Amino acid sequence: MLTESVTGGPRVDTSSRAEALHEAKVAAIARQLRQRKGKGPASFKKKSPPHSVPKRFDSRRRDEKVDLSDLDQILDIDTVGMTCTAEPAVTFDEVVRATLPHGLIPYIVPEHKTITLGGAIAGCSIESMSFRQGGFHDTCLEYEVITAKGEVLRCSPREDPLLFEMMHGSFGTLGILSKLRFKLVRCAPFVRVTNETHDSLESFQQGIWHHFQDAGADYLDGQIFGPTKHVLCVGHFVDRAPYVHKYDWLTAYCESIPRRAEDYLPTYDYLFRYNRGVTHVKPKSLVARALFGKFIHSDSVLRTANRFTQLLPKKDPPVIVDVFVPFSRAAEFMDWYHREMAHYPVWCVPFKRTRDYEWLTPQWWSGMKDPLFLDLAVYGMPQPKGRNVYKELEDELQRVNGTKTLISYNYYDEETFWSLWNKDTYQAVKQRTDPDNLFRDLYTKTCKAALGLDSPRAH
Repeated sequence: MLTESVTGGPRVDTSSRAEALHEAKVAAIARQLRQRKGKGPASFKKKSPPHSVPKRFDSRRRDEKVDLSDLDQILDIDTVGMTCTAEPAVTFDEVVRATLPHGLIPYIVPEHKTITLGGAIAGCSIESMSFRQGGFHDTCLEYEVITAKGEVLRCSPREDPLLFEMMHGSFGTLGILSKLRFKLVRCAPFVRVTNETHDSLESFQQGIWHHFQDAGADYLDGQIFGPTKHVLCVGHFVDRAPYVHKYDWLTAYCESIPRRAEDYLPTYDYLFRYNRGVTHVKPKSLVARALFGKFIHSDSVLRTANRFTQLLPKKDPPVIVDVFVPFSRAAEFMDWYHREMAHYPVWCVPFKRTRDYEWLTPQWWSGMKDPLFLDLAVYGMPQPKGRNVYKELEDELQRVNGTKTLISYNYYDEETFWSLWNKDTYQAVKQRTDPDNLFRDLYTKTCKAALGLDSPRAH
């Protein structure tokens, strides 16, 4: 059966033919891996640009490529069971356009339209329903994985649970995700956003905690504009709206937050409200936006950066990073941040501790009592000369028992890295799925290769 989204989205083939086509794609990739002659390293070619921070000397650009571009179909939307089955190169924009006509959307929809399903799992994507659900991985039900040797495995929380859990945050180093099934949630046509302004972090956190414990809100995120201005954005699904804003290219959603006490957005536009920028949007002038704004968004910026790498900074790159801080240690961290960094706004996404992830060490979890983390995201902070702000953030996070995503610049030494990320569970899966290290190990890929430090031509 073929169905087509009324919003102009992708065609969704839920027939046995679609499954047969998927199996043929998987068989071709598995065969390529079994028959390959080179020793690697290898990484993946996709139709969408990677949403990790582009780096000038990234040696992964010279890797042998495994082409996953055609793993881009939605295979099934179960409107009764409220699940979606899809291939990993499908973007969240495509998923939302296909599910929204059924009154359904994924629980977690990352802020940029061209983030793919596979990328969201590999890179630990979150968004404003994370205070209820955790990350996108926490809403997934099962995965299909192709190992480096061309074996096809299936895993879920009940079947091969360690493989299932360790795919989260693995950055493509454990195998190729070739299919996934994840949960959907019922939605309304619009989202009403109430912006609550707080003059202290303590009051801001009290607001977060209230909505975390209360069942009313559907969405929760916020922006920290300085030590005395914090805005908590509380979203509720509604069936009707007295007006709507879309924030397409002349105006930017992030700029409206400190100015508006209330806002209404169509649900689709709410989900991708930050597609043009989470805290800073360029160009800034209305004239430039009128001329070029429609063409400047997350996808175009990333494609340009990955194509013209010689334009990327050789040293002292701007800081773009997500850190996770235990709720009870947020005041300590932000006191340090206001004193040492003072770059605003900071995006704040409350994140529910749904489980103790197997990819973090038991020692890291041992002192953790908080049921909630704050994901604090810094965008475009200039690095003062003579300082490595990324390293300073890593050191401070260790002091407050926090952690970070690995999508940006990482300066951990190997011993420190594996004191945070769980080498035992990682190697247990790695020996099964990539025993010859075709896809590199997690430390080498995210801390060395990303900076070009695993290459003879390293700078």
